[in-house]
Amino acid sequence: MKLKKTLLTLAIATITSTAAFADIKIGVSLSLTGPASGLGIPMQKQLQLFPKTIGGEKVQLIVLDDASDPGKGTANARRFVTEDKVDLIFGSCATPVAAAMTDVASESGTVQVAASPVGVPPGKDGWLFRMPQSNIVMGHAVVELMKKQGVKTVGFLGYADAYGQQWLDAVTPMLDKAGIKLVGTERFARTDTSVTPQALKLTSANPDAILVVASGSGAAMPQMALVERGYKGKVYQTHAAATPDLPRIGGKAVEGTYVVSGPALLGDQLPDSHPSKKLALDFVQKYEKEFGPNTRNQFAGHSYDFQIAMEKAIPMALKKAKPGTPEFRAAMRDSLETMGRTVFSHGVMNWTKDDHWGYTLETGVMTKVVDGKFKVE
Repeated sequence: MKLKKTLLTLAIATITSTAAFADIKIGVSLSLTGPASGLGIPMQKQLQLFPKTIGGEKVQLIVLDDASDPGKGTANARRFVTEDKVDLIFGSCATPVAAAMTDVASESGTVQVAASPVGVPPGKDGWLFRMPQSNIVMGHAVVELMKKQGVKTVGFLGYADAYGQQWLDAVTPMLDKAGIKLVGTERFARTDTSVTPQALKLTSANPDAILVVASGSGAAMPQMALVERGYKGKVYQTHAAATPDLPRIGGKAVEGTYVVSGPALLGDQLPDSHPSKKLALDFVQKYEKEFGPNTRNQFAGHSYDFQIAMEKAIPMALKKAKPGTPEFRAAMRDSLETMGRTVFSHGVMNWTKDDHWGYTLETGVMTKVVDGKFKVE
């Protein structure tokens, strides 16, 4: 009897010890192939520098490729919550994919930190937080520059998906308020290899400017089509285009383009008073030391900022519950909502219970492509 009690005590101690040191599991779904791979690959590279422990607990990243496909992203999310039993989901970097994952995360009571500016109907983002700036925040910077430059008419050439629609919804009222007339709206698929018909329609309207809404390497193609059709007006691009792929692929066709960006890539051009300057410089230094000069990428910056968020939120959640439990997942949501003002390389974040976007209107930085590089305007 005494031996049985001793063995039982040891078994309980072993179970307790295992629970106490359970790994924190984070499911990561990124577009490592497909049209959005130019976003996902640099994010994955930055995650190679992610710490092995946070708050004294081991952290396990489970990285899957969603192939830029919403169906695959949903399958990844379902695997994370049913098989891997993750404590949190990070992804996707493609807006349509991230949007498709939200129901799975919400139904399972698992925080999803999206790596894209995904919008959902009001009240549906209780478990969804975003690392990138909202399209409203970035659209504000774009429209303000248009006003400053005297733009009176603008055309829209954007993705025929959630990212394109959310940008159109965000900037239309801003343009109206600024007295800038939207004279044409053309859409195209991420997989399209030509937008000649759309470019012809917009160039025939001859607007003062055209807003191109696309991402990564896919952002160069529509602008090249506009230039080939003889368009001479101003071109503006969104923060999804603020990657080295735009000037690398677009070449001379994208010279002079105005691109809105978070501050992460621009630390060496920011004033010393900018709150993100120090972290932006740290991000670029560490990333380029690992992956080579001039490889900086704003999407990798979101992975860098995700680490900052986790290093602040996880220790808070560990005070309330153990990893691998519903209580810990709920504590992670509470921690993100209450961790307060947090400086990221991409700006100042302050998620709250009522705001899972967090960035202020001053976050967007307008740049211009000059000699193949992004220069702060």
